[in-house]
Amino acid sequence: MTMKLDHRKVAKVGRGRLTHLAAILLAALPALPAPALAQTAEGTDPVIEAGVGDEAVDLGADAGDGGDRGDGFYCGERKLGQWFYCDRPKSRPVAPKAAAPVQSASQRMAAIAKQLDELKARAILEPTEANVIAYVRFQREQLDRASTFSDTWQRALWQNPDIDYTLQRPVSTVAKRAWSDNRTADRDQVLSRLGQRYGMFYFFAQSCAACEVFSPILRSVADSHRISVMAVSTDGGPSRTFPNYVVDSGQRARMGVPLATPALVLFDTVTRKTVPIGFGVMSADEIMERIFMLTNTKVGSDY
Repeated sequence: MTMKLDHRKVAKVGRGRLTHLAAILLAALPALPAPALAQTAEGTDPVIEAGVGDEAVDLGADAGDGGDRGDGFYCGERKLGQWFYCDRPKSRPVAPKAAAPVQSASQRMAAIAKQLDELKARAILEPTEANVIAYVRFQREQLDRASTFSDTWQRALWQNPDIDYTLQRPVSTVAKRAWSDNRTADRDQVLSRLGQRYGMFYFFAQSCAACEVFSPILRSVADSHRISVMAVSTDGGPSRTFPNYVVDSGQRARMGVPLATPALVLFDTVTRKTVPIGFGVMSADEIMERIFMLTNTKVGSDY
């Protein structure tokens, strides 16, 4: 028996299978545009163009509108973001590195001293070769730093005379001798005129052994520079060096002189003020130097 095929039925069945295949292809290729899917080898298929083609257009719109969200069909409905990268991984914000605090010079010096003490203590408590070498090397670094500072200091003084104190008070043997000679000449000149304005009060006591030693020294200075001396006995006893003494009748208290003997006080006849020179035994050179400084130099100018 011979079966005759109805070509129209075959075409209809083939067209249905083609429609089903197109749907499967659309599921696998969502990004293809609708017009491309609607085209067949024979032309435009009205079923695909009217039905499946519309679905393809909608899927393409969802994919375009999704942006970072990805395709709406696969990412939203089927939830295949694991494979289709629906959610783009977000980069973690990099925290800015905090700037290291700037240490002051004093803080750096304190840190160096602390580290040196730590290395020294470790070398003493654990005297291994490595610990001792670490301490010696670090100490040597600080010694080199100190030597560099000292060298720079000396060079700066040589080139900047305004900060060189040795020009005011020399330390070398030759310069110091010249400075001392000039100082002595200026002091003698001042003391030679001192008697015209100043006088001295000398408080002593007969029972004071130091007064026996100091009285002749004071007499030699007063005579050599023609300075008047008023000797005051605090206990009423005499003095062999100053026979023209007077007994204390309140002079000491009025001048505010402490209860110590021997005591030497300079009296300014112009300002009517007293200037204590010193207490106890003093040499002749020390007496003259103190008088010169107290009467002819400003505080801080000689140092």
